[in-house]
Amino acid sequence: MKLHSIDTTIVDLPVARPHKLAMAVIDRHSQVIVRVRTECGVEGLGEIAIIPHYGEEAPGAIKSMIDEVIAPYLVGYDIRRLEGLVQFMDQIIKNNAYAKGGIEMACVDAIARALNVPAYQLFGGKLHDSIPLLWVLGNGVIDKDIAEAEARLGDYKLFLVKIGKGDPRENVDRALAIRDALGDRAQVRVDINQGWDEATATWGIGELQAGGIEIIEQPLPGHNVEGMRRLTERFTVPIMADEGVMTAQDALRIAQRNAADALSVKVTKHGGMLRTKQVANIAQAAGIRLFGGTMIEGQIGTSAYAQIFSTMPNLTLGAQLFGPHLLTDDIASPVIAFKDHALVVPDLPGFGVTLDTDKLKFYQRQACLLYTSDAADDTPC
Repeated sequence: MKLHSIDTTIVDLPVARPHKLAMAVIDRHSQVIVRVRTECGVEGLGEIAIIPHYGEEAPGAIKSMIDEVIAPYLVGYDIRRLEGLVQFMDQIIKNNAYAKGGIEMACVDAIARALNVPAYQLFGGKLHDSIPLLWVLGNGVIDKDIAEAEARLGDYKLFLVKIGKGDPRENVDRALAIRDALGDRAQVRVDINQGWDEATATWGIGELQAGGIEIIEQPLPGHNVEGMRRLTERFTVPIMADEGVMTAQDALRIAQRNAADALSVKVTKHGGMLRTKQVANIAQAAGIRLFGGTMIEGQIGTSAYAQIFSTMPNLTLGAQLFGPHLLTDDIASPVIAFKDHALVVPDLPGFGVTLDTDKLKFYQRQACLLYTSDAADDTPC
């Protein structure tokens, strides 16, 4: 199964409402779609979803990296040697996890389609038929967040409140108000997105723990492993690492220092499905639980994430794969099903997704934007 071509397209997809995180507000969602085709005519799809300012890579840079630097060397490579493919990309260029992960994802889809099996069969087989699903409350306003949670209770029993931006006391009060409003009908977690220093975190986590918040995600900057260790040892509420665990080496460091009770795993940030599985294996050996994170993927990425998550025995904290519910349109046909507050892992060959080429063309980014001091003056350049 030698590679014949690798094509990339940047798309900007509409969202149901602005999604507020500590590092950005998403009012449209950017993805790089990767299409690989083998010499025998099999096509595979990959999706690189990008949250602004979360990582080190941006859509245009990812596309250029694949088109100009990586792809020319991969033409003719036998993608069945998947581990070798990953190592070869590391020889071509260092870092660039998003770009490499998108190519690897598309190759996994192509291999599984050629074998006529779901992608999870390439990673040891499925352990979870479905994965409990979490909805992120990203309005930043108590009344709006509560109303949104109430409206979503039919599909979700897990909620995450983003609280890393703005006044910590107001954010803690908002999270606790949402927790009180939902009561025993749902579980509420918070994500601080590296937004606090250790003194603020010590105070804030104490308040959140007393108020019944279930999990605290990444309260400190990712590099502050010792601070995360102190918080993990101090509090009984689980502390989860996200931005602090990008690589398998990060996972090992956290495990060695007891710097988190749980890890949030994401195919994109780890640089592909193989490396996500490596992180998961380290966590399993260390007795650390896993949560399936998201970069707000559409149908392609959500299915890919679900495939690899389903093979992880210690992924017991659910997953944040709410992208198909936040995005109001997509460039691929629906394959993701939700049942009993959980995402059902697709069993079709590969990721089971069919590309809609008309929508790919419709949402394709046509031009860069010229940003001025007045946001209203943004015009194509």
